[in-house]
Amino acid sequence: MSLSPPIPLEQAQLRLLDMIRCTEQHLRPLADSDGYYLANDLHAHRTQPAADLSAMDGYVVREDDLSGPWQVVGESAAGHPFAANLESGQAIRISTGALMPDHGGAVLLQENAARDGDRLSLNGEGDPTTRHIRRKGFDFREGDLLLRTGTRMNPARIALAISAGHANGAFNQLPKVAIIDSGDELASDPAAAARHQIPASNGDMLAAMVAPYVSEVVRLGPVKDRLEDLLAALDGTEGCTFVVTSGGASVGDHDLVRPALEQWGATIDFWRIAIKPGKPLMVARKGKQTILGLPGNPVSSYVTAFLFLLPALRQMAGAANALPQTVALSLDGELPAVGKRTEFVRAQLAGGKAIPVSEQDSNALLALSRADMLIRRDIDAGPANEGDMVGCYLLQNGGIA
Repeated sequence: MSLSPPIPLEQAQLRLLDMIRCTEQHLRPLADSDGYYLANDLHAHRTQPAADLSAMDGYVVREDDLSGPWQVVGESAAGHPFAANLESGQAIRISTGALMPDHGGAVLLQENAARDGDRLSLNGEGDPTTRHIRRKGFDFREGDLLLRTGTRMNPARIALAISAGHANGAFNQLPKVAIIDSGDELASDPAAAARHQIPASNGDMLAAMVAPYVSEVVRLGPVKDRLEDLLAALDGTEGCTFVVTSGGASVGDHDLVRPALEQWGATIDFWRIAIKPGKPLMVARKGKQTILGLPGNPVSSYVTAFLFLLPALRQMAGAANALPQTVALSLDGELPAVGKRTEFVRAQLAGGKAIPVSEQDSNALLALSRADMLIRRDIDAGPANEGDMVGCYLLQNGGIA
């Protein structure tokens, strides 16, 4: 088999994302939209707040009547407004979040008030002020654009959308994903792995990684390194929009994922990426299914899933920005020069600095478990020294803010 040169990282990522089409749209309750991506811009259907409100507990007086004393003539509580106009020489008790009365223009804080029965005066600590009024529409106004298409919903955005007068929203469906891990060396029972075996951890690792971005994960495996077994597993992915394999994507005698995919009827789009770790990555298509073949080494599988699988799923679910973004951090340590592949160095975050972990082998799960980030080292980059600024992918939230 003749091998073409590995594809540069950005070219491979964009090539994969260009293949991806968003899933179908549907209407769902905002209360159940956490993790979904908006399929349309969301505008405010109401003004928030709808009227002037008090920001503190205290008393309301007219803005042209700030010296007192005043007569307390009623109360405005949250959900129970004062029904009359406020006249000169009058005050009403008011609670935080309660509606300001007509002609009420200033709030005297409770701790600055002296009250004797219905008689209210200043206690010398402070005067009534307009500072403690939440003005109508200070948060947003009817018609304002609040959330753009492709925004991922979270608890704060759910609250915003509901406060804007929406009960439901249009969202892209989250994809259904099949994960196949393969290899004769894999033991399905981690407590019963023989000396020539390793516990099958990649499938569960990948399932945990994709969980925030999918509607369902179908786990198939571990699968033996036999063509018929791989074909049977691929047949089990019917109904899944995305198929992920782990292991068997390289060029060894027992790496059978590519021939299995071709016999299954998939078309290989590209294979082998100029990155370290994770060079033997494969992308294929069959009908409406996208197939991503990841390396079997656990760190390589994790890194390529972070760089390719998660962006692809975000794109499929309608994300406005699918690719992870780097942040610049000061390097605490030293890194050697880089060769002809973009390298990803596992590192920890401490004191606002990036500290490379000591073990960078692609099988080193302990080091990976301690990593907070991947330091990106571009092709042909020179050595990096203590204090240099380096681009880092934060692993939390898939590298997306």
